[in-house]
Amino acid sequence: MKDIIQLLPDSIANQIAAGEVVQRPASVVKELMENAIDSGADYIQLIVKDAGKSLIQVIDNGSGMSETDARMSFERHATSKIRKTEDLFSIRTMGFRGEALASIAAVAQVEMRTRRKDDELGTLIKIEGSDIKSHESITCQVGTNLCVKNLFFNVPARRNFLKSNAVEMRHILDEFHRIALSYPEKNFEFFNNDLEIYRLVGGKLSHRIVALFGKHYKEQLTTCDEETPFVKVRGYIGKPEFAKKSRGEQFFFVNNRYIRHNYLHYALMSAYDNLIHEGTFPFYILFIEIDPIHIDINVHPTKTEIKFDDERAIYAVIAAAATMALGINNITPSLDFESNIKISDAMFSQTNKKNYNTDFSNETPREKSNLKNWNKMYQDFQDAFLNERDQHNANIIETETAQPQEITFGSKVNSIQKETFESENINDYSKTVLSLYNRYLILQTRGGMLLIDRQLAHERVLYDRFMDRITNHSGTSQQLLFPLAVQFNAADFELLMEMEEEINGLGFILSVIGKHTIAINGIPGDLLNGTEKSILEGLIEQYKWNSNLQIGRQENIARSLAKRSAIKPGLALSEIETYVLIEQLFATSRPNFTPDGKSIFIILSMDKISAMFG
Repeated sequence: MKDIIQLLPDSIANQIAAGEVVQRPASVVKELMENAIDSGADYIQLIVKDAGKSLIQVIDNGSGMSETDARMSFERHATSKIRKTEDLFSIRTMGFRGEALASIAAVAQVEMRTRRKDDELGTLIKIEGSDIKSHESITCQVGTNLCVKNLFFNVPARRNFLKSNAVEMRHILDEFHRIALSYPEKNFEFFNNDLEIYRLVGGKLSHRIVALFGKHYKEQLTTCDEETPFVKVRGYIGKPEFAKKSRGEQFFFVNNRYIRHNYLHYALMSAYDNLIHEGTFPFYILFIEIDPIHIDINVHPTKTEIKFDDERAIYAVIAAAATMALGINNITPSLDFESNIKISDAMFSQTNKKNYNTDFSNETPREKSNLKNWNKMYQDFQDAFLNERDQHNANIIETETAQPQEITFGSKVNSIQKETFESENINDYSKTVLSLYNRYLILQTRGGMLLIDRQLAHERVLYDRFMDRITNHSGTSQQLLFPLAVQFNAADFELLMEMEEEINGLGFILSVIGKHTIAINGIPGDLLNGTEKSILEGLIEQYKWNSNLQIGRQENIARSLAKRSAIKPGLALSEIETYVLIEQLFATSRPNFTPDGKSIFIILSMDKISAMFG
């Protein structure tokens, strides 16, 4: 038989390797910007067109390359970062595998212009699908200018799997944020379709955070700093009250390299125990500096995974640093973390302690009488205080049992539309409907009872209403007398533009008036004035939270707005509002389940109830 195993051609091997390194346009942005960082550049410009599908261009003022180095950079496993095996355990550069440019050139049309400072002429190289089309000397600026055009032009199947421009643009923004945060001392510029998105001037990390995410982040940053002989942790964490339901603003950097690490995330979250609601995530940016000999970054081609030789030690340092940061900033009770003392000793010094059981034999009869009267007055006050406190605690417990599972905002949609019912219907309902802790409704049926979750019921009602408006563009609008300007960060702004058509269908009238800024000219007719900004921000947060689900954009928007608009547990409803909610629920398409599949009510038959009592 003839031999069947053969060596693949370089062009096919490079395309296979590109499948791991180049997953989408954002992967190209990451690799090219990391190369610019490694070149020593302090100015990096990113230019993107058509969400990176048509053009990704990175310009830097780094060291540049010689003619030979420029040609060699497109060969697989050609790198200037390592020379021997031991170098793998002392890596401080962003790249080292020598696969990025070869993989990119295998699936795109690439042009590179590069020149070193001491060279009179630079080098121009043009490559298409791993084939060199041109290699010549030219005049150009010091540094490297690398253009990637028509990504996946020779792999149409890969190109067809790319998402919409808005989605791909969000991934590009994520990569840009990570690199810009990891090197706040460097200058960055970002242009999308000839529109300036960012112009970042080198400076402090806090300034870079505000420049990327918005001025309101000034209020929520808390310094986190801890240093040990083994590891150093520095950066900022967010205050608990600013925690969000969506991920995406949590950053770990190890030796300035962005990484994902669930174990370290749990370490930081442990400091927020009992400070934030379950399912919410605080903002944090932490830089971990450690000797490269203690880590292994050669785990995955994207280099976002990392292994530590002592993860428990890193866990302990991060948890302690975050706990101390929260305590020092009076977010948790301020304790002396430097010494191990008793809280009682910190609150009451020995010299100020009074022993009320001491023998007062030295006091005069009058002093003893006065002391007895004061003690009685104190005891009466204490009893009254304890009674009031117990009642207050009972109210707190009752309220806490009705904490909402999702962040909501106030609007008219939180008030059930009052409809006219015949008195006989109301009388029938009033005999059988009971509100439990302003969260559940108990409804008597012929064969038993129905237990309804009010919030989930309202969510189903609103979802059907919003889906109808989006599908039919039937939302009514009310014009604002004075348009409201709202500014978003770049990622949220791009997301809002992606949802513009559906949002208009709901009744919003929006217009772009500046960089990442929109004007709200009209709102849906059933929303209250003054809630416009919170509604849009809440909608975006919930939309990002739902993005992991495999659902369409229209359904995601309807789900998100319904989730954020549903009535809160603990909010009292009138009898008519309760009756209307029940009627509207059973008029929906699927009254027994929420859009995300949660049960809205439970039926307890008389047989089940009887069985509970034996």
